Amino acid sequence: MLTKDDTICAISTPPGKGAIAVIRCSGPDAFSICNQIVRLSSDKGSLSAQSPNTIHFSKIIDGNEIIDQVVVTIFKSPHSYSGEDTIEISCHGSPYIQKKILELLVKSGARMANAGEFTMRAFLNGKLDLTQVEAIADLIASGSQAAHRVAMNQMRGGFTRELKKLREKLLHFTTLIELELDFSEEDVEFADRVQLKDLITEISGVLSNLSDSFALGNVIRQGIPVAIVGKTNAGKSTLLNLLLREEKAIVSDIAGTTRDSIEDVISIRGVHFRLTDTAGLRHTEDEIEKLGIERTWQKVDQASIIIQVIDPASNPAELLQLSEQIQESPGNEAKKRIVVLNKMDKVAEDQLDNLLINFKKKLPTGDLLIPMSAKKGTNLALLEQALLEATTSSMADENDVIITNVRHFEALEKALEAMLRVKSGLSNGLPDDLLAQDIRETLHYLGEITGEITNDQILDNIFKNFCIGK
Repeated sequence: MLTKDDTICAISTPPGKGAIAVIRCSGPDAFSICNQIVRLSSDKGSLSAQSPNTIHFSKIIDGNEIIDQVVVTIFKSPHSYSGEDTIEISCHGSPYIQKKILELLVKSGARMANAGEFTMRAFLNGKLDLTQVEAIADLIASGSQAAHRVAMNQMRGGFTRELKKLREKLLHFTTLIELELDFSEEDVEFADRVQLKDLITEISGVLSNLSDSFALGNVIRQGIPVAIVGKTNAGKSTLLNLLLREEKAIVSDIAGTTRDSIEDVISIRGVHFRLTDTAGLRHTEDEIEKLGIERTWQKVDQASIIIQVIDPASNPAELLQLSEQIQESPGNEAKKRIVVLNKMDKVAEDQLDNLLINFKKKLPTGDLLIPMSAKKGTNLALLEQALLEATTSSMADENDVIITNVRHFEALEKALEAMLRVKSGLSNGLPDDLLAQDIRETLHYLGEITGEITNDQILDNIFKNFCIGK
């Protein structure tokens, strides 16, 4: 895949039958290859004679046979996605036509592209760095407004600019330190140690913030995990079905109906939530139900938001008891919790105010109480707003740099470790050659992220998940 000497072609639209399909041809011989099968509708000469970034109504021919009437878009190097001469053929979406055009291109001298090879060439030709390449894959896969926003910011180079500033500052100081090593016998100091220490503190802080943002970035990319928990027959499954607007979970008056976790995804105003309906919490001798309850607590530990469903017929003290159980696991005490007082359609109006007051008295600090009837859909909008508010307070602004990629996170962690060693070394009078080595290690890991330093294994791992034609 690392060669750029040949010309590649592929279908860039999804497989199957549609109104149109787009076939892309890119490489040094793209024009000469396409000239053999494309005839412009007017007498304008060859494709290579046309102005770049223009669109032409044309015919695809095989000898004297017309295969299709198409629209051909011309891009000339270096002003194309891949940085090479590129021609895109928009044809009718017949599978036969798509296959025939590809056959003609291959017969004329092109070869079929590998997965992600057009984007690989864009990287090799300096049109994109690796963070932008990975952002393209995230953009294609984005299923929510938040994921789209983060991918777009990264594709525009927000993360790259942040890393470039860090590398330039470090390069300046490491050059001065290594210059001191060349003049070690002269006992001279080119790099101001106070400034270097301040710089290391600044860069360590930036790296730490970027690394910490991975938790949020992963949630944005995968969806925010929400666990729906409560006693048996509190109405958890009914609530899940209401949020999903479909009958996903079996609803029954028989206690213990839900014995395993049921998951699905919803989108509220562009934010994805991964909802999990869990087994009801109660004492049971049923071995299968016990396993389901164990999984409930696992989902509680994994969730960012917990929806605790309460039956108004239960004792308000149960609210506090269950909340305390949820908080027992490390980290759970800081999670966002929304308490849904369900089945309010069964409560008489003259008892409503007193009931809410009694439950609010037992409400743990920071928890939100929402009275609902999941069966009738009462106050669904309030619950959805509460989910959004529990999330968007920690969501990124449009221009914030958020890490969503495990490879970036691991490299940042290693770069931060090296920076902390430099900081410790400065305080302990570590020799300059060891300081320079740790600074070079930081530069190495930052360069790995953008692709300034890379290897074939990293590239293969990144591009193997791309679709053919991109």
